[in-house]
Amino acid sequence: MRMRLRAWILVGAGLLAVGAGPAYGADAPSTAAPAGSVQYTVQDLGTLGGTRSKATAIDNGTVVGSSLTSGDSAEHAFAYDLRRRTMTDLGTLGGSSRATGVEGDHVVGESDLAPDGPTHGFAYNLRTRQLVDIGTLGGSSTHITGLSGDTVVGTSSLSGDAVTHAFAYSLRARTMTDLGSLAGPSGNSSAAAVSGAVVVGSSSLPDTPATTTHGFAYNLRTRTMTDLGTLGGSTSTAQDISGSTVVGQSRTAGNGLTGYAYDLRTGIRTDLGSRFLTAQLVSGSTVVGGDGLLSSSFDLMTHKSAVIGSGRGVTEAKQITGKVIVGDNFAPNSFAFVSRVDNGDFTYLPSLGGLNSSAAQADSHGVVAGSAALPPAGPSTANGPFHAAVWVPHPGA
Repeated sequence: MRMRLRAWILVGAGLLAVGAGPAYGADAPSTAAPAGSVQYTVQDLGTLGGTRSKATAIDNGTVVGSSLTSGDSAEHAFAYDLRRRTMTDLGTLGGSSRATGVEGDHVVGESDLAPDGPTHGFAYNLRTRQLVDIGTLGGSSTHITGLSGDTVVGTSSLSGDAVTHAFAYSLRARTMTDLGSLAGPSGNSSAAAVSGAVVVGSSSLPDTPATTTHGFAYNLRTRTMTDLGTLGGSTSTAQDISGSTVVGQSRTAGNGLTGYAYDLRTGIRTDLGSRFLTAQLVSGSTVVGGDGLLSSSFDLMTHKSAVIGSGRGVTEAKQITGKVIVGDNFAPNSFAFVSRVDNGDFTYLPSLGGLNSSAAQADSHGVVAGSAALPPAGPSTANGPFHAAVWVPHPGA
């Protein structure tokens, strides 16, 4: 989620195309979708005065992300209102800032307290226009990983910065709760996601090496942490949650690596196989993950899996909402895509005149947020600067 100012240099340089001039277009995949599928229109969201911006999340007409300010002197979090077509600078806590999530009136993200200083999580209320430093668990920094309703989750260092713990922050009460660890106060833990009252993540264990972790689920109502165990091996992680379903990675009894899904209500654990080793995501009964090359989907009801896309290049799924998956396909350049679980449709999303684009998240209406390249300034690169963008779906004829 974090993106420091130096990362803009890589994006701004643009990716080299295979050839020059007309070869840019030739290198891009066709954006035409089959008849009857959804078509997308791209919209440039602009910047806060600088040359580059990117969108990281979207909810009900509000897009958030970060942008360089005038003169490219700083990076600030922003919120863009798609109805009013206005971009608001959310400010900082002293250094640069980046928005990473939005739900309703609340935007969350991270900000440096000073240039090259420690990083704290922040919450911004779009209605009151108030920016709040959510603080730490006594250490110097926090890292935000999830937002659900009133609850922000992440990982914070404790006093002395030698230990980190998962935390939950209440936007209503403005209080931070230390979720502890499976190894007690001296162990380490990190939060990955939150759904309702349940936070999931990974934690160290008692009397084991620090690298040995188990996935956990923490219930904010009962204030209990549950060890999710493994598929027979020594370690596991928990990466995402939807309803009562947790997904992550685990070692097997034979010391192999595989993805898994765990039902908190029934205790049933499903081995997803080696095609779901990385970036496990879940929405309803659909799990998405990758093997480092291709991304696939898995239906927990039917136990059927399918490769996302054509299998060309490297496919990275970034997010799933309902039946809509968004991500990037590297073939060899990066192209944003939308894929549907229900009918297998796979659609490349257009850029803003350059070659490349990148998708981050889709909302419940199917609008996708991310970034796309402007036309290149010359023949040596495929891209101009990247701007925050949204892709709006339109039913095909």
